[in-house]
Amino acid sequence: MTNDDVSEPRLRIDGRLCDESALPHVWSRCVGAGRANEALRADWQRQFAEAVDTLGFQYIRFHGVFHDDMFVYRESYGGGFGPNSPLASPVYTFSYVDKVFDFILDRGVRPFVELGFMPRELATVTETLFWWGAHCSPPKDMARWVELVTRSVEHWIDRYGIAEVREWRFEVWNEPNLVPHFWTGTKTEYFELYAQTVRAIKAIDPALKVGGPATSVFVPDDRYKGEVEDRSAMTGTAAAADVDALDWRPVWIEDFIAWCAERELPIDFISTHTYPTDYAFGADGEAVPITRYADATFDDLTLLRELVRNSAYPDAEIHITEWSTSPSSRDFIHDTVFAATSITRSYLKCATLADSISYWTFTDVFEEGGAGIGPFHGGFGLVNEAGVHKPTFHAFTMLERLGDRLLLETSDGVVTRDSRTSAVSALFFNYPGDMGMRAVGSEETYPATRARAEIGPSRRIRHAIGGLEPGTAFLVEILDWEHGNVAEAWYRLGSPLNPSRAEIEHLSGVADSLLRFTLTVPGTGVLDLDVELAPWAVMSVRQSA
Repeated sequence: MTNDDVSEPRLRIDGRLCDESALPHVWSRCVGAGRANEALRADWQRQFAEAVDTLGFQYIRFHGVFHDDMFVYRESYGGGFGPNSPLASPVYTFSYVDKVFDFILDRGVRPFVELGFMPRELATVTETLFWWGAHCSPPKDMARWVELVTRSVEHWIDRYGIAEVREWRFEVWNEPNLVPHFWTGTKTEYFELYAQTVRAIKAIDPALKVGGPATSVFVPDDRYKGEVEDRSAMTGTAAAADVDALDWRPVWIEDFIAWCAERELPIDFISTHTYPTDYAFGADGEAVPITRYADATFDDLTLLRELVRNSAYPDAEIHITEWSTSPSSRDFIHDTVFAATSITRSYLKCATLADSISYWTFTDVFEEGGAGIGPFHGGFGLVNEAGVHKPTFHAFTMLERLGDRLLLETSDGVVTRDSRTSAVSALFFNYPGDMGMRAVGSEETYPATRARAEIGPSRRIRHAIGGLEPGTAFLVEILDWEHGNVAEAWYRLGSPLNPSRAEIEHLSGVADSLLRFTLTVPGTGVLDLDVELAPWAVMSVRQSA
């Protein structure tokens, strides 16, 4: 859509005629969740339904579709009091997966299928990761892995139809560069797994979309240059006085593209994870946590986009299948207004750089390290285990209320228009100037996060939006330290580990108590927006229904 195609009268902002451009809602294309089995829980399903209805998610990705607790692959009858004799050939049962996929699709969402991890009876190494014992190894029989993938995809086509499944994405594995945790093999063994998998799926239907390598983080050293991780290559990173001055690059992407191109293997999309944090190991073997600068995600995606554009697969989609302020499910920043401001800033800045940037995750019903300790334990979720909205939930709500046409972009927000309804909306934030280019960082306790509340200054947001219908009402909602800050409210209650039902009800009320007021367009048709935003505030402005 060009500017000449815009049928609505062009608006003026601050006296200037607006030139429109596209604003992709990259934040709602896909969202993450822990593992497939968790999606069988009633609370997970309630929270997911709300997230879809409010936040507009279109795809969901999770681990463990082939894990033992989904019972897809069987070489024996199993334990218990019945027979445990070997079966003549593997048996494939999809009843649990069907329940999960049926529920997702019935909500109008599609699965972004992560193919993994290995079923126990097919794994060369077992229980390598997580409280739930994921088996992250190459298969002991590649032909049986290919049959598992083939039977699964064919089942989904039979159940949902080829037209539907062509809209899905099939991602081969998860973070295979993280040896021995997510993958016990070598780089080449992962590439071979990809080759066998993509050939199997394309043999079913060439229009099915397959990609990888689903690697984790960008790094500024040679730790992943070889077949397995080399921790001795990290010492320079661990000792660097300024990590932001280093040359951060994606992991395995260039090698993966070259390897596939040489063998004429298809790549429909490149997927990777871009957490703006890292761990490096020093010469003494100690892990050194690293937090990169506030624009690390933007710069990483800009580089990745350029690499793909200049590769043998220039039309490949780019999917960031995990992203958050950090990759720790015990990082208390996740529960705070600081995270909400940070992700709002990054999503708006990166909206045109990828086909999806999947937030990890929508819920704290997430058991990689077992259930969380307490209602606010630094979990990834936009809601906690009880479904209480965190500040990040409100940030996503405000992002999703934006239109798809960008009218104004500034360093602290945007003004947009919806091409279907012509409704005008805006989103502004105050990522405090005293932060400079520092990222929001990570913390191991909630009290440690609170010092950021003292960082300033406030910021005046002032714009005149002209060309509006007089009498139109705009609802303003503000999330800040004093409004919607549920983790702080929990802290002020004494941080109860097992809150009562009354305390949960109180916290839910605080979580949704944003500052709200209405502005009305006067007879001039010009909405004068003049608001002083406190540090870390996020503000939505939208036409009332």
